Amino acid sequence: MSEASVKLATAEAPAALGIFERWLTLWVALCIVVGIAAGHFAPSLFQTIGAATMAEINLPVAVLVWVMIIPMLLKIDPAALREVGAHWRGIATTVGVNWLVKPFSMALLGWLFIGYLFRPLLPADQIDSYIAGLILLAAAPCTAMVFVWSNLVDGEPHFTLSQVALNDAIMVIAFAPLVGLLLGLSAIMVPWETLLLSVLLYIIIPVLIAQTWRAATLRVGGRAALDRTLKALGPFSLAALLLTLVLLFGLQGEQIVRQPFIIALLAVPIVIQVYFNAGLAYWLNRRFGVAWCVAGPSALIGASNFFELAVATAIVLFGFQSGAALATVVGVLVEVPVMLSVVRLVRSSRGWYERGGARA
Repeated sequence: MSEASVKLATAEAPAALGIFERWLTLWVALCIVVGIAAGHFAPSLFQTIGAATMAEINLPVAVLVWVMIIPMLLKIDPAALREVGAHWRGIATTVGVNWLVKPFSMALLGWLFIGYLFRPLLPADQIDSYIAGLILLAAAPCTAMVFVWSNLVDGEPHFTLSQVALNDAIMVIAFAPLVGLLLGLSAIMVPWETLLLSVLLYIIIPVLIAQTWRAATLRVGGRAALDRTLKALGPFSLAALLLTLVLLFGLQGEQIVRQPFIIALLAVPIVIQVYFNAGLAYWLNRRFGVAWCVAGPSALIGASNFFELAVATAIVLFGFQSGAALATVVGVLVEVPVMLSVVRLVRSSRGWYERGGARA
């Protein structure tokens, strides 16, 4: 058994959630309400915030994402990245669910719910556009927010970083042909500026900042100083998550108030898709004997979406006011609360998972 396997097999139980984390569902619900209300009653403020974009990436939200993920990236030991190969079962499962299952399952769910079951309740001229938006949402796995979800389930941080980097590399090659196949289009205008800027903002720069900070902290105070730093940054990371939620719902407050029924209908296949893909990845990892600390982030990576790219692509292909753009925005709105529920399910099921006999 490799050194990495031994470490995984003897991993400690996840840290108990603090008071703030245990009541996170309540804080999330309050932030959603506050965001919708603020977006409705102070639209000019959120219009100003919403206009602060570069290549369809909202810069205030990007800053908050930095506050969320840099503490997680501080845990990364560059020397330990060479052990990621021990997690090959988890990597194979995640890649398979992300690229061979997720886009196609969303296309099926979109057709079933939007194209058939909900068709009489939706504008007839937007049906195909709604389905296209759902497919765009599922065609690219999440990047930055995965670090947050992985941290909340005490996921193996080196696996998470390597998997995000691998997905980004695959996305550059596979996104356009996959979307073109599912949408029946001969050519897809990929917003490369959005894709590349996202990788720079959400992966490269935060990793460089975190590793520079980590090296300086270890050099000055050793491991104890790093542990104190991580403990001090924890509340800021969760606070940034909640403020991000307020911003996301505030930016779409007017749309939610104006057409809540359509948004609720579009959310149905998105929510089902998240639980289906997360459950499938989690179950496959258990069947393959993958350690729980790898299976958790694997399930979360397989379920979450790269909504910035989805929104940008929908606008480029179909226009800002299209049903496709609206469908991708609904993905933004459900991402945080639904993923937090998946986090809770993964944490609460650890006993069941490990009775399956994880090997590596």
